[in-house]
Amino acid sequence: MPAARKAAPTAKPDIPGRLGLPDAAALILRPGETVLVEGNVVHAEVQYRPRRQLVVQLAESSPPVGSDPGAPGPAALHVRLLHFYPSQLAQLKPGARLRLYGEVRPGFFGAEMVHPRYRVVTPGSPLPTALTPVYPSVAGLSQAALRKAVGEALAGADLTDTLPADMLARLGLPAFADALRLLHAPPPGCDLAALESRHHPAWQRLKFDELLAQQLSLRRHAQARQALTAPVLADGAALVERLLATLPFAMTAAQRRAWAEIRADLARPHPMHRLLQGDVGSGKTLVAALACLPAVAAGWQAAVMAPTEILAEQLHLKLAEWLAPLGVRVARVTAALTGRARREVMTAVASGEAEVAVGTHALIQETVNFPRLGLAVVDEQHRFGVEQRLALRGKGSTSHPSPLTPHLLMMSATPIPRSLAMSYYADLEVSVIDELPAGRKPVATRLINNTRRAEVVARLRDYCAGGAQAYWVCPLVEESEKLQLKAALDAHAELAAALPELNVGLVHGRMKAEEKAAVMAAFKAGELRLLVATTVIEVGVDVPNAGLMVIEHAERMGLAQLHQLRGRVGRGGRESACLLLYAEPLSDTARQRLRVIRESGDGFAIAREDLRLRGPGEFMGARQSGAAWLRFANPETDADLLAAARNGAVAMLADDPARVDRHLARWLPRGVEFLRA
Repeated sequence: MPAARKAAPTAKPDIPGRLGLPDAAALILRPGETVLVEGNVVHAEVQYRPRRQLVVQLAESSPPVGSDPGAPGPAALHVRLLHFYPSQLAQLKPGARLRLYGEVRPGFFGAEMVHPRYRVVTPGSPLPTALTPVYPSVAGLSQAALRKAVGEALAGADLTDTLPADMLARLGLPAFADALRLLHAPPPGCDLAALESRHHPAWQRLKFDELLAQQLSLRRHAQARQALTAPVLADGAALVERLLATLPFAMTAAQRRAWAEIRADLARPHPMHRLLQGDVGSGKTLVAALACLPAVAAGWQAAVMAPTEILAEQLHLKLAEWLAPLGVRVARVTAALTGRARREVMTAVASGEAEVAVGTHALIQETVNFPRLGLAVVDEQHRFGVEQRLALRGKGSTSHPSPLTPHLLMMSATPIPRSLAMSYYADLEVSVIDELPAGRKPVATRLINNTRRAEVVARLRDYCAGGAQAYWVCPLVEESEKLQLKAALDAHAELAAALPELNVGLVHGRMKAEEKAAVMAAFKAGELRLLVATTVIEVGVDVPNAGLMVIEHAERMGLAQLHQLRGRVGRGGRESACLLLYAEPLSDTARQRLRVIRESGDGFAIAREDLRLRGPGEFMGARQSGAAWLRFANPETDADLLAAARNGAVAMLADDPARVDRHLARWLPRGVEFLRA
């Protein structure tokens, strides 16, 4: 009866006697295995106990006509259909020959299958020459239609290889056409475990091609940028020295190294394309301020774009504090500006009087004009869409006789693992501030069950009674029936009632910009002891006297967000702590996140875990999180292929540009414009 079976990675032990089959058949049909079998229907009936079902008995061959019904028959298999149509009852009549694919399991009458896939065949029908693929589908789209469409596409596609033969031989990879056909129609003897784990050479070929296309496109666009002209910003040494002389602290060695790399880029006639990454509180804002000074000294403007009103306000205050004494005008451009104030700011930017403009997405509105934009700085760059970063850089210069491309500095407090940087930022220079300023103390992180909420409130009272300040962070503004999270509005009312001796403030994303600014100013001035907030305080807030943070429903937040929030404390001389309140039950992912954030304060280690748990985001498109642009390869687990792709890209660009064009046309027919961002 068995015609073929799926190869199992590990064999399961035989269970003689439980299948109700002769020993020879028992050696093939094992409980738990998914197999392909063929046999004749010898009996079919609808049974009503314990529930209505169609029971079909198959045998290797039909019993001879006139044979004794009680005599031992050939090996049998029972098939049960719990849901069936009348047409199936007519189809599965005695004498029909069926080919079935399903899992064998022991039943009351012997070996059985429940709801296998099957079809009626004629005796001697040949078996398929390849395993049957199963594609992701949606309602209304059958597997048969998908298989037909894929087959037609493969038959009509140009599968000519785009890689040189010597490269394939060196890497031990199959031809592209062979790899693609094998993946869509694996031969029966194929290593299914290698296919499922994507370690099969055919999968390795597709992953390598994908990584190679990524590296080729990024490097080609890096070459194209070198053909562009940018303003040479080589001045500013006097302004830099004056700023550094006013600081009450010394730059760290990592800050000095990053600034030296940026300064060298600004002095070149080609646009800088650099990412400045560093952990929370490492001092990226100072480096950005230093980068603005050569532009100002050379008569150009700088634009600094932040993702939120609060961060833009904080950046504006900090840059104005540092640069205004040097005679540099720093303007704030946000959507909240209206009337006369807006007109004055727009005029100052358009005339060049405002040498540094700090703002939110409002900077890229059509009404904002920069006559001499020499430097664009994007803070928390991963929180912007690609098109928004392009739009800021596209402001360019409107007064220069020839078009010039501004230098671009992107900043992120979410460190990027090296493997990801090698893949997604192959065309990008990366500066890393891997050192915290002297005096920064580690933040003690504790996990506390929400059932101990009253203890946390009591600790909060004692802490603030000594003159310190604290944050209480809530994920939502309003109560969500679905998530059942404590809202910031309710938390503020609760804490204000429980702690009447403390002046409790509230800030959330739905407040007007001027209201948020007023609350933050009062908190920074020490007028408020406790600030209840949503995650709008995630970045940019710097209150050294605030040394305690309580985060409600921490299990609902991502690792990067938790690390960013925790970075708001520990900025002064006080011992600092972050209390993570969680509610049970916890999912496995939430449990892992909380474990990582409790055990580590290293932003790079946290970023690696965040990448593993969440995914790197779609770099090539407009989406910034979720499934990666790489559909097949993974920079972390396919590091060897990534290294080979980097080397192969360099060789192909130098030796065979036409082959590069063919490879990119196959893998990147759209979306390459986003690489400019």
